[in-house]
Amino acid sequence: MNNLFHKLHLDKLRAADVLQITSLQSYESCAEEEMIQTFIQKLLMMNYRARNIKTIETNEQSQTHQRDNDSSEDESDIFDDVANISLSKTGTSQSEQIHPMDVQMVVFHCADGFLKQLMVTKLSQCQYALPLLVPDPFTQQIEFPLWTFRQINKSWKMRNTNNEIISQTHPIYKAQTPVVFFFRFGSVSSSKSQLMNSLINEKHNTFFHRNCPGSSRTRVLMDGVVEIAWFCPSGKNTDKFTDCVAFCNLHGDAGEHEKQLQILTEKASVNVIILPRLDRNDRHAEKIQNLYRNRKPLICLFTKDESAVTEMKKRRYKIGLKGRNQSDVSEELRRVINECLLGSSSTFRLEDVSKHTDIRVDEEDDDDCRRGREAAQQMMSLLEKKDLTEIKESFLPHQGKLWHQWSQMNKELHRPRADETEMDFSRKHTEMKKIREQQHKSDVSRFMKLFIREMNSDTTNKTFFLKWLRILLDEHTSADLSALHHKYDEKWSTVLKLKGNHDKPEQLKAEQTEFERISEELQAAAFGLEHVMREIGQIYESCSSVKKNKEDLQFHFSSLPSLAAEMMISGFPLELMDGDAAHVPGIWISAVLDQLIQKLGDQRVFVLSVLGIRSSGKSTMLNAMFGLQFAVSAGRCTRGAFMQLLRVSDEMKTQMNFDYILVVDTEGLRDQEMSGRSTRHHDNELATFVVGLANLTLINIFGENPSEMQDILQIVVQAFLRMKKIRLNSSCVFVHQNVSEVTAGEKNMEGRRRLQETLDEMTKLAAKEEESDAESFSDIIRFDVQKDVKYFVHLWEGNPPMAPPNPNYCENIQELKETIKIHASKSHRMMLKDLKDRVKDLWEALLNERFVFSFRNSLEISAYRKLETEYRKWSWSVLRAMMETENKLHNKIENETIHEVEETDLQRELKETSEEVNKSMSAFFEKDTDEYILIQWKTLFEIKIKELQENVVRETKRKLNEILQQRDLKKKIDAQRTHHENTLFEKSKELALKFKDKANDEDTVKKDFDLFWEQSVKKIIKDTPAIRYIDIMRDVREILSDIYERFLPVDQGRESRDIFTVLSYSEYVIFKKSTKSGLKGAVKNAYKTAKETFGFIRTLSPEHEAQIRSLVTDVIQQTDNMIQSFNISKMGYNKSCLTQLIDYVKTRVTEHQKGQVKYVFTNEFFMDLVLSICKRANKMITDQHRLFRDANDPEIYVEKKREEYYSIFQKYCHGAASAAIFGEIICQKLKEPIEQSIYKKTAKDLTDEIKSNCESLNGNRSNLEKHILTFLSENENFSAYLYYINHPRDHFKDFIRDEVSQYITDKFSVSVLPKMKENIKLLQQKIMKAAHESTELVQESRGDVGLWLKSFTQQLSDVLIFSEKDLSGVKHDGVKDFNLMENVIKKELPAIMSDISSRFNTKSFDEKLDYKFRPEELLIDHFCQCCWVQCPFCGATCTNTIENHPGDHSVAFHRNIGLNGWFYRGTENLSISICTSAVTSNQSFLPSDSKKSVPWREYRRAGGIYEKWSITPDLSELPYWKWFVCRFQKYLETYYNKTFMGCGKIPDEWKTYSKHEAIESLDKYI
Repeated sequence: MNNLFHKLHLDKLRAADVLQITSLQSYESCAEEEMIQTFIQKLLMMNYRARNIKTIETNEQSQTHQRDNDSSEDESDIFDDVANISLSKTGTSQSEQIHPMDVQMVVFHCADGFLKQLMVTKLSQCQYALPLLVPDPFTQQIEFPLWTFRQINKSWKMRNTNNEIISQTHPIYKAQTPVVFFFRFGSVSSSKSQLMNSLINEKHNTFFHRNCPGSSRTRVLMDGVVEIAWFCPSGKNTDKFTDCVAFCNLHGDAGEHEKQLQILTEKASVNVIILPRLDRNDRHAEKIQNLYRNRKPLICLFTKDESAVTEMKKRRYKIGLKGRNQSDVSEELRRVINECLLGSSSTFRLEDVSKHTDIRVDEEDDDDCRRGREAAQQMMSLLEKKDLTEIKESFLPHQGKLWHQWSQMNKELHRPRADETEMDFSRKHTEMKKIREQQHKSDVSRFMKLFIREMNSDTTNKTFFLKWLRILLDEHTSADLSALHHKYDEKWSTVLKLKGNHDKPEQLKAEQTEFERISEELQAAAFGLEHVMREIGQIYESCSSVKKNKEDLQFHFSSLPSLAAEMMISGFPLELMDGDAAHVPGIWISAVLDQLIQKLGDQRVFVLSVLGIRSSGKSTMLNAMFGLQFAVSAGRCTRGAFMQLLRVSDEMKTQMNFDYILVVDTEGLRDQEMSGRSTRHHDNELATFVVGLANLTLINIFGENPSEMQDILQIVVQAFLRMKKIRLNSSCVFVHQNVSEVTAGEKNMEGRRRLQETLDEMTKLAAKEEESDAESFSDIIRFDVQKDVKYFVHLWEGNPPMAPPNPNYCENIQELKETIKIHASKSHRMMLKDLKDRVKDLWEALLNERFVFSFRNSLEISAYRKLETEYRKWSWSVLRAMMETENKLHNKIENETIHEVEETDLQRELKETSEEVNKSMSAFFEKDTDEYILIQWKTLFEIKIKELQENVVRETKRKLNEILQQRDLKKKIDAQRTHHENTLFEKSKELALKFKDKANDEDTVKKDFDLFWEQSVKKIIKDTPAIRYIDIMRDVREILSDIYERFLPVDQGRESRDIFTVLSYSEYVIFKKSTKSGLKGAVKNAYKTAKETFGFIRTLSPEHEAQIRSLVTDVIQQTDNMIQSFNISKMGYNKSCLTQLIDYVKTRVTEHQKGQVKYVFTNEFFMDLVLSICKRANKMITDQHRLFRDANDPEIYVEKKREEYYSIFQKYCHGAASAAIFGEIICQKLKEPIEQSIYKKTAKDLTDEIKSNCESLNGNRSNLEKHILTFLSENENFSAYLYYINHPRDHFKDFIRDEVSQYITDKFSVSVLPKMKENIKLLQQKIMKAAHESTELVQESRGDVGLWLKSFTQQLSDVLIFSEKDLSGVKHDGVKDFNLMENVIKKELPAIMSDISSRFNTKSFDEKLDYKFRPEELLIDHFCQCCWVQCPFCGATCTNTIENHPGDHSVAFHRNIGLNGWFYRGTENLSISICTSAVTSNQSFLPSDSKKSVPWREYRRAGGIYEKWSITPDLSELPYWKWFVCRFQKYLETYYNKTFMGCGKIPDEWKTYSKHEAIESLDKYI
């Protein structure tokens, strides 16, 4: 026995391991070590050939034996050859072969409780006998595996006393049936099991016998096993027995298994003994005698007796078997058994076997199983004596009327009537909240409390409890459900007959009413584990909606999704769509999937959906394919949709690219037609939902009824067409079930051709409905009619209820399973998180009437945002690399080491970064989990990165060439400054030589130096005019007055307005068609026309307002760039800069008016625009001019050098060596370049850090916007909000500046200063290295100080603006000791560095750095190069991160259009409409320059800016902007001089949102 277990390589078997998807193929033969897995896999697929598995070795042995000696045919001897072969083969094949029943029993003994139960259930479905009493192979303790029978139901038909056929369905452990017990004494020549098979089903080996394939004498584990099987009649005259009869078979010699014999003979209605003959001296004679004397019927079968049936005594029979025809014996035995049963009232119930002592009952022996049963029984005790149709209402109140009302109202909300407004939407939201509150107030029943308590208990194995609850619930409801179904079917037949008979309409109506009542009763009576979980879901949703726990809920509601997730992991299905409410509980499903992700990680899932008409065998097919247990009985048809998780084995994960398969089983299409409900819309909804979820959809077609087939195909084709339109890639396989003559290849080819034609025809019909141009099925989905159509034979091999499953059906299942694996290996991966989003998106879109228009692909949005974030990283890498290059080349230009810049030079500098970015981009598109979604944008972003690199190179070349030009222009300024400095050096040197003898008289030396200094500075100032302070606004007004006087009379008394904060541009325009009436009349007519034409919208249409705002924004952007290009910090300020700027503004305004616009600007527009731009740029220009003045005004820069000069003067006085003095001069000259270099480098490093560490700036543009909106709400500043709404780009820039400033302030000591010190250290090392290497060069080549200086400056030319010209005029002829000079530099440099470091503070960047080098400006360039187009309705800004992007503009969530100034025509009432809800309605708006309104639903018809926006319907709550409108109602009313009254009254629901809820909602919507 140990050898058997060893040979089969068997250890403990778990159901969870067996049910995972493996690579094992279902072959007829396999290696010995694969026998167990092959047997299990075949059995799970209900293939009764599981017992016929042969080992590959056995097959080889069974091949014809080939002799080794090939002697000539003349010499061969048949007698010798046969004798020799017999000797050589003795004891090989038979002794080594493993008996099939040993394989079965090994699995049984090694299986855990769940696998054992599953195995026995599948054996029952295969119409095999089941183990009833099983001796332990090692201890011989007898076990009664009652647990394994708990999921088996048997159905049969029989005639009642009125000769009517009635149906019976019972859990087999409860069924009261007579039992016929077969056993033998001694060894007999006839097969007992084979004889029993002939009584039950002569075509099927219910009991394995000696003549079955693979049988051998070497069985090890079957002796003492009692098996049981049932005969179930079909209600026909051909039935062998008229009632359900159990047959028990004791394997082995009954005399050696007395306990089994005792139990069964007591329980049996008829005992049947097989023995060779009667013999008084036989050791079993006494037992036989006792049985004969017992009152129970006894039938003795003698294998050595030839006589026919003989009644020896009343109900005592003997039948001879020797030499007799098997069928005659079988017929006699059947007749005798029937006679015995007629006179017997004895019945048998499986559960009663457990009452016997000395046997082990598995349920009692397993503590987890026993505890699970006790907990389930405690719950079931609450249901006793309750009306089944009222149980759900009493015990599961959360899923009743309130949930149905909420579901219905949610659908109505998403499918508004033509006249519904935002107020109606708000009212429905409020009503839905009230329903949720009522739901929340519902008591949690004692039944549910017990369930939740048990699921939250510390019990290690809750699966027993769940299975027990399901078993007991099924048992409790099965009888009533069976009766109701019988009434339901009868009434449906009556209705169908009356529908065909048009003469009795009143009777038809009455019968339909009765039918609907029965249907409702049936719905109310259905009560399973799925309803318990539905109640949990609704408890969770109600608590989640009101955001508080229930008082009578002993655990926090947030723990409930975890229970469902655990159940899914354990293999239980979860309801995805509530079939009764026809609604997906989205909050609950999302929470459960979140918990799944938490427990399993974000695993890859392959979603497999199944669609088909009612009772077409969908669930049966899934159960056979994956060993699942979806409800398949007539009383428990699937309603709605269920999902079940299947683990993929480790070996298969690499092949399939998935970790789990999620199977989605659905209710039958046209299922609700029987209940009299509208079915087409529901079916389309269901099909679209499951097809959209699935990677692969199995379309199950039953039989060959053309009309039924056409119906389902039309529904399915429409679903796939919708998927095509929303860019979801689905695939499908058609499964044509119940097809006869499967082997007829020609018929299959014809069937495929017809199917293709039908699909193409249905595609054309669906295309009309969905407004598509598809003409064939292949236009909408990749489909191979040869590979993706499967034909299945009949499920049953014979007629139920005794027919086993057809093995060919099981082979078809295996083929389909392999096809699914192939599809999975080629399919795009979906993560659990993606599945959660997909469920939400599909359902949200289905709630709306226009699915395609309403579908919001969260996966695409999420993937695109991820791509945007990556794009920002790639673009930043390119920009940063080019900034480094620009800075390096800038320094070299200033140092005059280069005199031209070519694009090829810049491209070469950028090459390495470019290659890294391209490599990173390729890896991202190829390896990201969303690669199949991202691929659609790959080419676009490759082009964008290429364009970015080209633009960066081009722009950098332009800037550097400007610097080259400006270098030449400012040579005079630089030369003058150098001349002044160096003249002072030389004169101070001459003066110092006079004081050489008085060097120790410090006071005298200092006094004379001060006198010298003041005289020298006065002369410099006298010779060089001072650089004055500037007044930008004064200069602008002068230019406007002087240059444009004849065009633009400036009204000195008029206050200019800030054009960036004006309410509307209406006052700045005159409509072109009115200009003939003169200016006054034009303006008057403009207002009149506006009022009449744009009643619902503003005086200027939104399109015109958007055009002007876009012009203003672009002009601001371009003038900012112009100001930067003037390089005022280096070149100084000149009024000509303003003249250029004003000319540019004038040109842009003129060009705009000449375009396709119906208005011209007033003079005030131009003036206010110029003044507003200059006010805005005032600080930038003034700051840059200050930098220029500090660097170039001799009075300032010379004074700053005073201490440095005095230090050198002292050294001259003390007679210091020329090398030492020259070293100090170099250090003093280096001070400013070092400071600038360190500031620039620190600013860049800091920018990198802020991009990584600052919460608001470390993501994409959407993340930044979320922080802006949070900041705005926390500060509650209406002016700031208006600035954000009207000028988002400028607001973003200001916010970035503030964030950077705050970051620098907060992190100055821990991050900014250390960065600066690190850069000082690195630069100091570089300077000292340059000094040392220059010294070595001069010493080696015997060069002079000129060579030293040249080497020194060249080495530093890429990091410092410092060259030989900076020392021109400083005499250094006497410098010979280069080591001394190097040592002086080494000594003085740390003091300079320390001085720079000590003066560095939070304001240093602003004070010392030009704008373009500051961290905030670098980040503004990075974040603000994107789309800034605003929604023409609500003003929300497009969130696309690419400027001038292809495709539509879109935004994460829109706003209330009233806050953008929209009002209702003919009123002073601001609108409360929100774009995303308005587009679902039939309300209209008036586009610009049109007297014809456009329905919101077709807003793109308005053309212009409208058609360039994608506004997806969204009826969710959007708390943020609703809170804003309520909080700032008075401000908005004052600002727009209108009110939120009348039809613009703010709904009460809006006023319930708190600021906290508003901020919280941003995480959901952005």
